[in-house]
Amino acid sequence: MVLSVCIPVFNFDVRSLVSDLKKQIEADEISAEIILIDDASDASYKKTNHLLQNEGNQFIFLEKNIGRSRIRNLFQKYAAGEYLLFLDCDGKITAENFIKKYTDFIQKNPEAKVIYGGRSVLGAVPDHENYLRWKFAVERENLPVGLRLDKPYLSFQTNNFIIKKDTFEKVCFNPDFQKYGYEDLLFAMDLKSENVKIDHIDNTILNNDLESNAVYLEKVAESVESLAKMLKDESLKAKLAEVKLVRLYNQLPLKSVMRFFLSDTMLLGVKKKLLKGAVNLRYLDLYKLGLLMKNMK
Repeated sequence: MVLSVCIPVFNFDVRSLVSDLKKQIEADEISAEIILIDDASDASYKKTNHLLQNEGNQFIFLEKNIGRSRIRNLFQKYAAGEYLLFLDCDGKITAENFIKKYTDFIQKNPEAKVIYGGRSVLGAVPDHENYLRWKFAVERENLPVGLRLDKPYLSFQTNNFIIKKDTFEKVCFNPDFQKYGYEDLLFAMDLKSENVKIDHIDNTILNNDLESNAVYLEKVAESVESLAKMLKDESLKAKLAEVKLVRLYNQLPLKSVMRFFLSDTMLLGVKKKLLKGAVNLRYLDLYKLGLLMKNMK
């Protein structure tokens, strides 16, 4: 077995994603398996996805939610492949040679240990109510390979990457952080500290889940809370110093004065502006900074 395709599932219908993967595996005669672990989804999604168990896939259903980091680590227990391909459950494959592009890269670069393919979103501009997450992805996340290579660790995301199994056994996700946010950057910085190179290629997967501004801002608040928890751990603080939000926080000369200006009232005003969707992302930066200062008290 060359490749284990690993898909953590939570409250999403993954039938189309699995079907597309199986078609490519069979068409290109790739030695691969598909493993899915459901992190205690709602009953309706479990029922929808349960049929995939009858199609030759490993599908493990957890009774209790264990979080984004631990569920990824859990795949080590079930994967037989030399390489693990992690995909988010809300991803959609748009290229016919998606898996083959990864295996071809590995054949040409057998020393590769971690490979990130990138992400994309729908080209159509959504309405204002669903605009903020899309805008952030387009302007900040969906970088072309050339720009990602400039900052290979900071540009890494967990939605679409391959890692060699023996590397993952040495450097896995920090299990202390179960909530949404910054676990991908912490993992990347752990790889950096172990001198594990991250290769970047142009092999994107489409993010197929359109989030409303309100839902996205809830996730932003959760992610900043996770980041603050990481920064309070002295063993992790230095690893995250390159993260943009952390750099902004560390550069503030008078944090007490900034706390006054970034009061709850002001943060509420910034949030209301962000909920409208069509705003400059500097407002989002300001909102995150205010939340971080609040969580670092």
